[in-house]
Amino acid sequence: MDIRSEEGVSGGRYAAEVEGHEAEMTYSRTSPKLVIIDHTAVPESLRGKGVGQALALHAVEAARTGGWKIIPLCPFFKAQAQRHPEWKDVVN
Repeated sequence: MDIRSEEGVSGGRYAAEVEGHEAEMTYSRTSPKLVIIDHTAVPESLRGKGVGQALALHAVEAARTGGWKIIPLCPFFKAQAQRHPEWKDVVN
């Protein structure tokens, strides 16, 4: 799955197009070393296909590479982080 990153001054998003539908995970950047994942949107037609999980893993990998931490405000991301204790190195 190809996930693209779009970043602006105060935040950004990760987006994936699958089967002609777009899913996204948005975040706000509070500092160079901290982001808040605030929203995940996966169209009904893509639910259950691992798209949200792929976006969450992409966010974790980006945080590891970039050297920042994630505050999980989004309920979906927060639930995923609880299921993946190996993410604790980047998820507050």
